[in-house]
Amino acid sequence: MRSILFVLLLVSTSLVAQLPKLKISENKRFLQTEDGKPFFWTADTAWELFHRLSKEEAFDYLEKRASQGFNVVQAVVLAEQDGLRVPNVNGDLPFYSLETLRPNVPYFTHIEAIMAKADSLGIYIAFLPTWGDKLFKESWGIGPEIFTPEKAKAYGKWLGLRFRAQNNIIWVLGGDRNIREKSKDVKVWREMAKGIEEGLGVFRSGIFTFHPQPASPGGSSNWFHKDKWLDFNMQQTGHCPDSASYRKITHDYNLKPTKPTLDGEPLYEHMPLCFNEKKNGYSQASDIRKIMFWNVFAGALGQTYGCNEVWQMYDTDKKPIISPVAPWHTALDLPMANQIKHLKNLMLSRPYFDRIPDQSLIEGEQDDDGEYVIGTRDDSGTYAFVYFPTGKTVNINTKNLTGQNLKATWYDPRTGASFILGRTQNFGSFSATPPSSGRGNDWVLVIDDAAKGYDKPGKVAY
Repeated sequence: MRSILFVLLLVSTSLVAQLPKLKISENKRFLQTEDGKPFFWTADTAWELFHRLSKEEAFDYLEKRASQGFNVVQAVVLAEQDGLRVPNVNGDLPFYSLETLRPNVPYFTHIEAIMAKADSLGIYIAFLPTWGDKLFKESWGIGPEIFTPEKAKAYGKWLGLRFRAQNNIIWVLGGDRNIREKSKDVKVWREMAKGIEEGLGVFRSGIFTFHPQPASPGGSSNWFHKDKWLDFNMQQTGHCPDSASYRKITHDYNLKPTKPTLDGEPLYEHMPLCFNEKKNGYSQASDIRKIMFWNVFAGALGQTYGCNEVWQMYDTDKKPIISPVAPWHTALDLPMANQIKHLKNLMLSRPYFDRIPDQSLIEGEQDDDGEYVIGTRDDSGTYAFVYFPTGKTVNINTKNLTGQNLKATWYDPRTGASFILGRTQNFGSFSATPPSSGRGNDWVLVIDDAAKGYDKPGKVAY
Protein backbone atom coordinates (compact mmCIF):
# COMPACT_ATOMS: atom_id res chain seq x y z
CA MET A 1 0.00 0.00 0.00
CA ARG A 2 2.81 2.41 0.85
CA SER A 3 4.44 1.82 -2.56
CA ILE A 4 1.16 2.64 -4.32
CA LEU A 5 0.78 5.84 -2.34
CA PHE A 6 4.36 6.77 -3.15
CA VAL A 7 3.74 6.39 -6.87
CA LEU A 8 0.62 8.53 -6.54
CA LEU A 9 2.77 11.23 -4.96
CA LEU A 10 5.18 11.02 -7.87
CA VAL A 11 2.62 11.48 -10.61
CA SER A 12 0.84 14.80 -10.64
CA THR A 13 -2.94 14.75 -10.53
CA SER A 14 -3.38 18.51 -10.34
CA LEU A 15 -2.71 19.23 -14.00
CA VAL A 16 -5.11 18.95 -16.90
CA ALA A 17 -3.18 19.27 -20.15
CA GLN A 18 -4.64 21.73 -22.65
CA LEU A 19 -1.84 22.32 -25.14
CA PRO A 20 -0.95 19.80 -27.85
CA LYS A 21 2.40 18.07 -27.66
CA LEU A 22 5.28 19.43 -29.69
CA LYS A 23 7.17 17.33 -32.21
CA ILE A 24 9.87 17.73 -34.84
CA SER A 25 8.62 18.58 -38.34
CA GLU A 26 8.81 15.98 -41.08
CA ASN A 27 11.83 17.64 -42.71
CA LYS A 28 13.65 17.78 -39.33
CA ARG A 29 14.09 21.58 -39.50
CA PHE A 30 11.31 23.02 -37.35
CA LEU A 31 8.85 22.35 -34.55
CA GLN A 32 5.17 21.68 -34.97
CA THR A 33 2.26 20.70 -32.77
CA GLU A 34 1.08 17.11 -32.88
CA ASP A 35 -1.89 18.25 -34.98
CA GLY A 36 0.48 19.57 -37.66
CA LYS A 37 0.50 23.32 -37.03
CA PRO A 38 3.78 25.30 -37.22
CA PHE A 39 5.30 26.22 -33.88
CA PHE A 40 7.67 29.19 -33.99
CA TRP A 41 9.61 29.16 -30.70
CA THR A 42 9.24 32.61 -29.09
CA ALA A 43 10.76 32.22 -25.64
CA ASP A 44 11.45 34.37 -22.63
CA THR A 45 14.26 33.56 -20.18
CA ALA A 46 12.97 33.28 -16.61
CA TRP A 47 15.56 31.05 -14.98
CA GLU A 48 14.48 31.93 -11.40
CA LEU A 49 10.73 31.70 -12.04
CA PHE A 50 10.09 28.66 -9.83
CA HIS A 51 12.55 29.69 -7.12
CA ARG A 52 12.05 33.40 -6.46
CA LEU A 53 8.42 34.15 -7.33
CA SER A 54 5.23 33.46 -5.43
CA LYS A 55 2.43 31.74 -7.30
CA GLU A 56 0.62 35.08 -7.70
CA GLU A 57 3.74 36.82 -9.01
CA ALA A 58 4.43 33.96 -11.40
CA PHE A 59 0.86 34.09 -12.70
CA ASP A 60 1.15 37.85 -13.32
CA TYR A 61 4.44 37.33 -15.12
CA LEU A 62 3.01 34.58 -17.36
CA GLU A 63 -0.08 36.61 -18.22
CA LYS A 64 2.11 39.53 -19.25
CA ARG A 65 4.36 37.40 -21.43
CA ALA A 66 1.39 35.68 -23.06
CA SER A 67 -0.07 39.10 -23.93
CA GLN A 68 3.26 39.98 -25.62
CA GLY A 69 3.18 36.90 -27.86
CA PHE A 70 5.59 34.60 -26.04
CA ASN A 71 4.82 30.88 -26.28
CA VAL A 72 7.80 29.41 -24.35
CA VAL A 73 9.31 30.26 -20.96
CA GLN A 74 12.72 28.90 -19.94
CA ALA A 75 12.93 28.08 -16.20
CA VAL A 76 15.07 25.94 -13.87
CA VAL A 77 14.00 23.48 -11.17
CA LEU A 78 17.25 23.51 -9.16
CA ALA A 79 17.99 27.19 -9.53
CA GLU A 80 21.32 28.92 -10.04
CA GLN A 81 20.95 31.32 -7.12
CA ASP A 82 21.70 28.83 -4.35
CA GLY A 83 18.60 26.87 -5.23
CA LEU A 84 19.55 23.88 -3.09
CA ARG A 85 19.98 25.79 0.17
CA VAL A 86 17.80 28.90 -0.19
CA PRO A 87 14.11 27.92 -0.12
CA ASN A 88 11.46 29.19 -2.49
CA VAL A 89 9.00 31.86 -1.36
CA ASN A 90 6.90 29.20 0.38
CA GLY A 91 9.84 28.15 2.53
CA ASP A 92 10.36 24.86 0.66
CA LEU A 93 13.63 23.34 -0.52
CA PRO A 94 13.69 20.88 -3.44
CA PHE A 95 15.14 18.01 -1.39
CA TYR A 96 14.88 16.77 2.17
CA SER A 97 18.52 15.69 1.95
CA LEU A 98 21.33 16.50 -0.45
CA GLU A 99 22.82 13.10 0.28
CA THR A 100 19.82 11.05 -0.79
CA LEU A 101 18.18 13.68 -3.07
CA ARG A 102 14.81 12.68 -1.67
CA PRO A 103 12.37 15.17 -3.25
CA ASN A 104 10.31 17.54 -1.13
CA VAL A 105 6.89 17.24 -2.76
CA PRO A 106 5.54 20.75 -1.86
CA TYR A 107 8.44 22.34 -3.79
CA PHE A 108 7.34 20.52 -6.93
CA THR A 109 3.66 21.19 -6.30
CA HIS A 110 4.49 24.91 -6.52
CA ILE A 111 6.17 24.28 -9.88
CA GLU A 112 3.17 22.31 -11.13
CA ALA A 113 0.80 25.16 -10.32
CA ILE A 114 2.93 27.54 -12.38
CA MET A 115 3.14 25.06 -15.25
CA ALA A 116 -0.63 24.60 -15.20
CA LYS A 117 -1.10 28.36 -15.46
CA ALA A 118 1.35 28.49 -18.36
CA ASP A 119 -0.58 25.70 -20.07
CA SER A 120 -3.83 27.65 -19.74
CA LEU A 121 -2.17 30.65 -21.41
CA GLY A 122 -0.72 28.74 -24.38
CA ILE A 123 2.84 28.74 -23.00
CA TYR A 124 5.23 25.79 -23.03
CA ILE A 125 7.88 25.50 -20.32
CA ALA A 126 11.47 24.85 -21.40
CA PHE A 127 12.15 22.87 -18.25
CA LEU A 128 15.73 22.63 -16.96
CA PRO A 129 15.98 19.93 -14.28
CA THR A 130 19.04 21.66 -12.83
CA TRP A 131 21.47 24.50 -13.36
CA GLY A 132 24.90 23.24 -14.36
CA ASP A 133 26.63 24.33 -11.15
CA LYS A 134 25.03 21.34 -9.42
CA LEU A 135 27.37 19.20 -11.54
CA PHE A 136 30.41 21.49 -11.41
CA LYS A 137 30.85 25.08 -10.23
CA GLU A 138 33.82 25.99 -12.44
CA SER A 139 34.86 29.64 -11.94
CA TRP A 140 31.31 30.75 -11.07
CA GLY A 141 28.28 29.16 -9.53
CA ILE A 142 27.33 28.26 -6.00
CA GLY A 143 26.52 24.58 -6.26
CA PRO A 144 26.88 22.45 -4.23
CA GLU A 145 27.95 19.74 -6.66
CA ILE A 146 25.55 16.84 -6.09
CA PHE A 147 25.27 14.83 -9.29
CA THR A 148 26.91 11.56 -10.17
CA PRO A 149 25.65 9.55 -13.15
CA GLU A 150 23.63 7.35 -10.79
CA LYS A 151 22.01 10.26 -8.95
CA ALA A 152 21.34 12.07 -12.23
CA LYS A 153 19.44 9.08 -13.58
CA ALA A 154 17.40 8.62 -10.40
CA TYR A 155 16.50 12.32 -10.28
CA GLY A 156 15.62 12.31 -13.97
CA LYS A 157 13.36 9.29 -13.54
CA TRP A 158 11.57 10.95 -10.64
CA LEU A 159 10.96 14.08 -12.72
CA GLY A 160 9.76 12.00 -15.66
CA LEU A 161 7.23 10.26 -13.44
CA ARG A 162 6.12 13.45 -11.76
CA PHE A 163 5.59 15.42 -14.99
CA ARG A 164 4.67 12.65 -17.40
CA ALA A 165 1.16 14.04 -17.94
CA GLN A 166 2.45 17.46 -19.00
CA ASN A 167 2.10 18.32 -22.68
CA ASN A 168 3.53 21.82 -22.29
CA ILE A 169 7.02 20.65 -21.33
CA ILE A 170 10.29 20.88 -23.24
CA TRP A 171 13.16 19.08 -21.49
CA VAL A 172 16.40 21.09 -21.41
CA LEU A 173 19.47 19.48 -19.87
CA GLY A 174 22.80 21.20 -19.25
CA GLY A 175 22.15 24.54 -17.61
CA ASP A 176 24.86 26.89 -18.90
CA ARG A 177 27.67 24.35 -18.90
CA ASN A 178 29.89 22.84 -21.57
CA ILE A 179 31.50 19.43 -21.29
CA ARG A 180 34.87 19.19 -19.55
CA GLU A 181 37.50 16.93 -21.05
CA LYS A 182 38.31 13.75 -19.13
CA SER A 183 35.21 14.06 -16.96
CA LYS A 184 31.95 12.21 -16.36
CA ASP A 185 29.91 15.16 -17.62
CA VAL A 186 28.67 13.45 -20.80
CA LYS A 187 27.67 10.38 -18.84
CA VAL A 188 25.83 12.45 -16.21
CA TRP A 189 23.67 14.21 -18.81
CA ARG A 190 23.05 11.03 -20.79
CA GLU A 191 21.99 9.22 -17.63
CA MET A 192 19.69 12.07 -16.66
CA ALA A 193 18.08 11.94 -20.11
CA LYS A 194 17.75 8.16 -19.80
CA GLY A 195 16.12 8.53 -16.39
CA ILE A 196 13.62 11.10 -17.65
CA GLU A 197 12.68 8.87 -20.58
CA GLU A 198 12.22 5.88 -18.27
CA GLY A 199 10.00 7.96 -16.01
CA LEU A 200 7.94 9.21 -18.94
CA GLY A 201 7.52 5.69 -20.30
CA VAL A 202 5.07 5.41 -23.17
CA PHE A 203 3.95 9.00 -22.55
CA ARG A 204 7.25 10.47 -23.89
CA SER A 205 5.78 13.94 -23.35
CA GLY A 206 8.13 16.72 -24.31
CA ILE A 207 11.05 17.08 -26.66
CA PHE A 208 14.68 17.25 -25.52
CA THR A 209 17.66 19.58 -25.95
CA PHE A 210 20.76 20.78 -24.06
CA HIS A 211 21.64 24.33 -22.91
CA PRO A 212 25.40 25.02 -23.21
CA GLN A 213 27.70 27.95 -22.58
CA PRO A 214 29.03 29.75 -25.65
CA ALA A 215 31.07 27.20 -27.58
CA SER A 216 32.70 26.70 -30.95
CA PRO A 217 31.80 25.66 -33.56
CA GLY A 218 28.43 24.45 -32.25
CA GLY A 219 26.62 24.21 -28.94
CA SER A 220 24.85 21.03 -27.86
CA SER A 221 25.89 19.56 -31.19
CA ASN A 222 29.54 19.47 -30.08
CA TRP A 223 28.76 16.53 -27.77
CA PHE A 224 25.27 15.17 -28.28
CA HIS A 225 24.23 15.69 -31.90
CA LYS A 226 23.99 11.97 -32.69
CA ASP A 227 22.35 11.03 -29.38
CA LYS A 228 18.82 9.78 -29.97
CA TRP A 229 17.45 11.63 -26.94
CA LEU A 230 18.52 15.04 -28.35
CA ASP A 231 15.64 16.17 -30.56
CA PHE A 232 17.05 19.58 -31.47
CA ASN A 233 20.26 21.54 -30.92
CA MET A 234 20.66 24.65 -28.81
CA GLN A 235 23.30 27.36 -28.94
CA GLN A 236 24.24 30.11 -26.55
CA THR A 237 25.64 32.96 -28.64
CA GLY A 238 26.43 35.04 -25.57
CA HIS A 239 26.26 38.63 -24.43
CA CYS A 240 28.38 40.59 -26.86
CA PRO A 241 26.94 42.36 -29.93
CA ASP A 242 27.79 41.67 -33.59
CA SER A 243 28.98 38.15 -32.81
CA ALA A 244 28.07 36.69 -36.24
CA SER A 245 25.59 34.41 -34.49
CA TYR A 246 24.27 33.20 -37.86
CA ARG A 247 27.49 31.24 -38.35
CA LYS A 248 26.71 29.05 -35.33
CA ILE A 249 23.20 28.39 -36.61
CA THR A 250 24.61 27.58 -40.07
CA HIS A 251 27.06 25.11 -38.52
CA ASP A 252 24.25 23.13 -36.87
CA TYR A 253 21.97 23.47 -39.89
CA ASN A 254 24.50 21.67 -42.09
CA LEU A 255 25.13 18.73 -39.73
CA LYS A 256 24.00 15.18 -40.41
CA PRO A 257 21.69 13.71 -39.28
CA THR A 258 19.45 16.73 -39.80
CA LYS A 259 18.13 18.26 -36.58
CA PRO A 260 16.51 21.65 -35.85
CA THR A 261 18.63 24.28 -34.11
CA LEU A 262 18.04 27.34 -31.94
CA ASP A 263 19.85 30.15 -30.12
CA GLY A 264 18.63 29.56 -26.57
CA GLU A 265 20.61 32.39 -24.97
CA PRO A 266 21.48 35.45 -27.04
CA LEU A 267 22.41 38.92 -25.83
CA TYR A 268 19.88 39.97 -23.17
CA GLU A 269 18.10 43.30 -23.10
CA HIS A 270 19.44 45.69 -20.39
CA MET A 271 22.63 43.59 -20.40
CA PRO A 272 26.08 45.15 -19.92
CA LEU A 273 27.72 44.52 -23.29
CA CYS A 274 30.37 41.84 -22.88
CA PHE A 275 29.63 42.09 -19.10
CA ASN A 276 31.24 45.55 -18.85
CA GLU A 277 28.74 48.41 -18.57
CA LYS A 278 31.41 51.03 -17.74
CA LYS A 279 33.38 50.35 -20.90
CA ASN A 280 30.65 49.25 -23.32
CA GLY A 281 27.32 50.43 -21.94
CA TYR A 282 24.12 48.38 -22.06
CA SER A 283 22.46 46.51 -24.90
CA GLN A 284 19.73 48.15 -26.92
CA ALA A 285 16.75 46.62 -28.69
CA SER A 286 18.42 47.08 -32.07
CA ASP A 287 21.38 44.92 -30.96
CA ILE A 288 19.01 42.11 -30.05
CA ARG A 289 16.72 42.37 -33.08
CA LYS A 290 19.74 41.96 -35.33
CA ILE A 291 20.83 38.74 -33.62
CA MET A 292 17.29 37.36 -33.70
CA PHE A 293 16.70 38.00 -37.39
CA TRP A 294 20.18 36.75 -38.28
CA ASN A 295 19.54 33.48 -36.44
CA VAL A 296 16.08 32.80 -37.80
CA PHE A 297 16.97 33.69 -41.38
CA ALA A 298 20.00 31.37 -41.08
CA GLY A 299 17.58 28.51 -40.39
CA ALA A 300 16.79 28.50 -36.66
CA LEU A 301 13.47 27.01 -35.51
CA GLY A 302 12.65 30.18 -33.54
CA GLN A 303 14.33 32.51 -31.07
CA THR A 304 14.78 33.05 -27.33
CA TYR A 305 14.66 36.49 -25.72
CA GLY A 306 16.14 37.45 -22.37
CA CYS A 307 16.20 40.44 -20.04
CA ASN A 308 18.91 40.96 -17.42
CA GLU A 309 16.40 41.82 -14.70
CA VAL A 310 13.83 39.16 -15.58
CA TRP A 311 16.06 36.07 -15.84
CA GLN A 312 17.12 36.59 -12.22
CA MET A 313 13.76 38.03 -11.07
CA TYR A 314 15.68 40.90 -9.55
CA ASP A 315 13.97 43.10 -6.96
CA THR A 316 15.21 45.63 -4.45
CA ASP A 317 15.41 42.98 -1.71
CA LYS A 318 17.67 40.74 -3.85
CA LYS A 319 21.41 40.85 -4.40
CA PRO A 320 21.97 42.31 -7.90
CA ILE A 321 23.73 40.14 -10.49
CA ILE A 322 25.46 41.64 -13.55
CA SER A 323 24.32 45.19 -12.79
CA PRO A 324 20.52 45.19 -13.26
CA VAL A 325 18.97 48.65 -13.54
CA ALA A 326 15.32 48.04 -12.55
CA PRO A 327 13.11 45.53 -10.71
CA TRP A 328 11.95 42.61 -12.87
CA HIS A 329 8.29 43.63 -12.91
CA THR A 330 9.09 47.06 -14.34
CA ALA A 331 11.44 45.55 -16.93
CA LEU A 332 8.70 43.45 -18.53
CA ASP A 333 7.84 46.23 -20.97
CA LEU A 334 11.28 46.86 -22.44
CA PRO A 335 11.16 47.50 -26.19
CA MET A 336 12.36 44.12 -27.46
CA ALA A 337 9.93 42.23 -25.24
CA ASN A 338 7.15 43.91 -27.20
CA GLN A 339 8.86 43.57 -30.58
CA ILE A 340 9.75 39.87 -30.76
CA LYS A 341 6.16 39.05 -31.74
CA HIS A 342 6.75 40.88 -35.03
CA LEU A 343 9.43 38.33 -35.91
CA LYS A 344 7.11 35.44 -35.06
CA ASN A 345 4.21 36.95 -36.99
CA LEU A 346 6.36 37.54 -40.06
CA MET A 347 7.57 33.94 -40.15
CA LEU A 348 4.03 32.59 -39.74
CA SER A 349 2.62 34.79 -42.50
CA ARG A 350 4.18 32.75 -45.32
CA PRO A 351 4.50 29.01 -46.12
CA TYR A 352 6.45 27.69 -43.16
CA PHE A 353 7.87 24.21 -43.35
CA ASP A 354 9.79 24.49 -46.63
CA ARG A 355 11.68 27.66 -45.68
CA ILE A 356 15.45 27.55 -46.30
CA PRO A 357 18.34 29.98 -45.76
CA ASP A 358 19.60 31.48 -49.03
CA GLN A 359 22.51 33.92 -49.16
CA SER A 360 22.44 33.86 -52.94
CA LEU A 361 19.64 36.41 -52.59
CA ILE A 362 22.30 39.02 -51.74
CA GLU A 363 24.78 39.84 -54.49
CA GLY A 364 28.41 40.58 -53.68
CA GLU A 365 30.78 39.77 -50.83
CA GLN A 366 30.05 40.84 -47.24
CA ASP A 367 32.06 41.23 -44.06
CA ASP A 368 31.02 39.48 -40.84
CA ASP A 369 30.10 42.73 -39.15
CA GLY A 370 27.03 44.47 -37.84
CA GLU A 371 25.84 45.35 -41.36
CA TYR A 372 25.60 41.75 -42.59
CA VAL A 373 22.51 41.36 -44.79
CA ILE A 374 20.91 37.91 -44.69
CA GLY A 375 18.22 36.17 -46.73
CA THR A 376 15.75 33.30 -46.52
CA ARG A 377 13.00 31.98 -48.80
CA ASP A 378 10.76 29.01 -49.39
CA ASP A 379 12.24 26.11 -51.32
CA SER A 380 9.88 26.60 -54.27
CA GLY A 381 10.77 30.30 -54.57
CA THR A 382 7.34 31.87 -54.09
CA TYR A 383 8.61 34.36 -51.48
CA ALA A 384 11.82 35.67 -49.92
CA PHE A 385 12.76 37.72 -46.85
CA VAL A 386 15.93 39.82 -46.75
CA TYR A 387 17.02 41.43 -43.47
CA PHE A 388 18.95 44.72 -43.54
CA PRO A 389 20.45 45.46 -40.07
CA THR A 390 21.47 49.05 -40.84
CA GLY A 391 19.58 50.00 -43.97
CA LYS A 392 22.46 49.85 -46.44
CA THR A 393 21.77 49.47 -50.16
CA VAL A 394 22.36 46.03 -51.70
CA ASN A 395 21.57 44.27 -54.96
CA ILE A 396 18.97 41.51 -54.65
CA ASN A 397 19.28 38.38 -56.81
CA THR A 398 15.81 37.06 -57.74
CA LYS A 399 16.83 34.26 -60.12
CA ASN A 400 15.71 31.58 -57.65
CA LEU A 401 12.28 33.19 -57.27
CA THR A 402 9.72 31.66 -59.59
CA GLY A 403 7.26 34.50 -60.04
CA GLN A 404 7.32 36.35 -63.36
CA ASN A 405 5.92 39.34 -61.52
CA LEU A 406 7.18 40.24 -58.05
CA LYS A 407 5.58 42.26 -55.27
CA ALA A 408 8.05 43.98 -52.91
CA THR A 409 7.08 45.17 -49.42
CA TRP A 410 9.06 46.75 -46.59
CA TYR A 411 8.38 45.28 -43.15
CA ASP A 412 9.29 47.20 -39.99
CA PRO A 413 10.61 44.80 -37.28
CA ARG A 414 10.07 47.48 -34.62
CA THR A 415 6.33 47.88 -35.17
CA GLY A 416 5.15 45.10 -37.47
CA ALA A 417 3.93 47.71 -39.95
CA SER A 418 4.44 47.19 -43.68
CA PHE A 419 4.07 49.18 -46.86
CA ILE A 420 4.26 48.16 -50.49
CA LEU A 421 7.38 49.21 -52.34
CA GLY A 422 5.93 48.23 -55.70
CA ARG A 423 5.58 45.56 -58.35
CA THR A 424 8.07 44.63 -61.01
CA GLN A 425 8.84 41.97 -63.55
CA ASN A 426 11.40 39.44 -62.42
CA PHE A 427 14.43 40.59 -64.37
CA GLY A 428 16.80 38.55 -62.17
CA SER A 429 17.99 41.32 -59.87
CA PHE A 430 17.25 44.79 -58.55
CA SER A 431 18.78 47.29 -56.17
CA ALA A 432 17.10 47.72 -52.78
CA THR A 433 17.50 50.76 -50.50
CA PRO A 434 15.61 50.58 -47.18
CA PRO A 435 13.48 53.53 -46.06
CA SER A 436 16.07 54.65 -43.48
CA SER A 437 19.63 53.80 -42.50
CA GLY A 438 21.98 53.78 -39.53
CA ARG A 439 22.03 51.93 -36.22
CA GLY A 440 18.54 50.90 -35.19
CA ASN A 441 17.18 51.35 -38.71
CA ASP A 442 16.76 47.70 -39.61
CA TRP A 443 14.25 46.53 -42.21
CA VAL A 444 12.98 43.35 -43.85
CA LEU A 445 12.37 43.30 -47.58
CA VAL A 446 9.57 40.88 -48.44
CA ILE A 447 9.49 39.70 -52.05
CA ASP A 448 6.44 37.71 -53.14
CA ASP A 449 5.36 36.01 -56.33
CA ALA A 450 2.54 38.44 -57.14
CA ALA A 451 0.39 35.63 -58.53
CA LYS A 452 0.22 33.91 -55.14
CA GLY A 453 -1.84 36.66 -53.57
CA TYR A 454 -0.14 36.43 -50.18
CA ASP A 455 -1.55 38.66 -47.47
CA LYS A 456 0.48 41.49 -46.00
CA PRO A 457 3.64 40.43 -44.13
CA GLY A 458 3.03 39.77 -40.46
CA LYS A 459 -0.60 38.73 -40.85
CA VAL A 460 -0.45 35.22 -39.45
CA ALA A 461 -1.62 32.60 -41.92
CA TYR A 462 -1.80 29.71 -39.44
